[in-house]
Amino acid sequence: MRGTLPGFRDLYPEDCALRRHIVDTFLAIMGRFLFEEYDGPLLEPLELFTDKSGPEIAEQLFQFEDRGGRRVALRPEMTPTLARMAGSRAQTLRRPIRWCAVGEQFRYERPQKGRLRSFLQLNGDILGEQSYRADGELIGALLSLLAALGLGPDDICLRLSDRKIWQLLLGHFPCDGAAVLRAIDRYGKEPVAVTEERLRNVMGHSAEQFLAHWEQLRACDSLTALKTFFRKFPSQALDERMADWTELLQFLTDLGLGEYVTVDLSVVRGLAYYTGFVFEVFERSGAGRALAGGGRYDDLTEKLVGTALPACGFAIGDVVLANILRGKNLFPGGQAVPDLWIVCDRERQSAALAIATAVRRIGGRVVYELRSELPLDKQLRQADRSGARFALLPADRDWLLKNLSTGETSPSRAEDFPVLWTKIGEFARLEVR
Repeated sequence: MRGTLPGFRDLYPEDCALRRHIVDTFLAIMGRFLFEEYDGPLLEPLELFTDKSGPEIAEQLFQFEDRGGRRVALRPEMTPTLARMAGSRAQTLRRPIRWCAVGEQFRYERPQKGRLRSFLQLNGDILGEQSYRADGELIGALLSLLAALGLGPDDICLRLSDRKIWQLLLGHFPCDGAAVLRAIDRYGKEPVAVTEERLRNVMGHSAEQFLAHWEQLRACDSLTALKTFFRKFPSQALDERMADWTELLQFLTDLGLGEYVTVDLSVVRGLAYYTGFVFEVFERSGAGRALAGGGRYDDLTEKLVGTALPACGFAIGDVVLANILRGKNLFPGGQAVPDLWIVCDRERQSAALAIATAVRRIGGRVVYELRSELPLDKQLRQADRSGARFALLPADRDWLLKNLSTGETSPSRAEDFPVLWTKIGEFARLEVR
C-alpha cells in the first residue's frame, strides 16, 4: 500500500479536531482585533513570487507550465497575494486595512520535524499605516492568539529585530547588504562557524571588522544594551530609530504582553521584501523551529501594482504550533461526544428519526445505533460508552429521557420532546463540550 507523497500528510479526525481548534481560536482572536478574513488562489503566476520574495524562495516552489503556456506556482506564502489584492483596491479600502487568512501553502523543501511541503498557515496583516503602532497592534494580536491557545510567557518568547537598523549599520561597511542579511538569517539554523564563513565570503576585507561587531550585537538582549552598542555608530537616523523601539516596546508593555518580548538582532527574516521591524516566536527552551514570524514590508504593494501601501504582517504554520500544543497537552479535544443518544427498536425508528431531526435542527448532536436489530440493553451500553449526557429510551407509547450521569429519568412525549430539549439542550451541550 502506498503512503502519502514526501512532505504531505493524512489528517485523521483527531488531527482535524486540533486544526479546527487552532483555526477557530485564530479567527475568534483576530475578530476581537477587528481583522476581516480574506482568501486568494492556490495557483499564482510564477513571477509573483520569484520577482517579489527574492531569490531564496525560487528553489522552494512547486512550479510548472500550465496548458496555456503560463509559468505558474502553488503559493508558498500569502503576502504577495495579499499585497496584490489590497493594492489593486487601495483607493477604495478604508485604512488601516486589517485582514487575516487561513490557507494551505506549498514549499518544495526537505521534509523534517516541524517542516512539511504542504501546511496550513494563519496570516494577519495591517496595511495602510506607517506608524509603529500598527506593528504593535499586529504583534499584540499574534501574542494574544498564542496566549488564548495556552502558551504563556514562560512557554514562548517573541524575538524582535529590525531590518531598518541593519540597513543603517551595514551602511558603515562596503558590502552587499542583502547578501549579508541572507547569511545572518542562517544563524541558529547552522553552526556559528558556518554562518561566519558565509559572512567572510560575502563581505571580503571588511568581514573581520564586522564579525567583531556582530559578536557584540548578538549579545544585546535588551533595549538598553542595543542603545549602548549603537553609540559606536552615531547618527540622527539611528537615534530616531531607537525612539521607535522605545515606543513600540512600551506599546507592547501597555498591552500586557511585554513579558513575551526580547531583543534579538540575529533575527532578520530571509525574504527580501522586509523593510522594518521583524520578529519570530520560539519556545523559551530554544528547542524546535520558529512557530511564527513576520514583520514590516512597506514597498511590496508598490512593486506589485504601483500603489504605495505600508504594511506589516505575521504568519503561523500549523505544523510547529500543533506539535507544541500536543507536547504541552494544551489541546482540550478528543473524540466527538453526542448530546443525545436515541435508543430504539425497529417499531420506534420513524419516531426516533423525527426526534433526531428536530433536535439537530436546534443545534443538538444526536446519534443512534444504525443496527436496528441490536437489543435495547446493548444500545444503552453503547450510549454510556459514547460519553453522551442523555439517552432517550422507549417506554410504553412514550419515551423516557435518561440523564446518563445521574441515572435520573423523566417521561417525555415524542411531540413534546423538541420543546423539552430546547430547555435543557444548551446546558447539556455546555457540559459535554
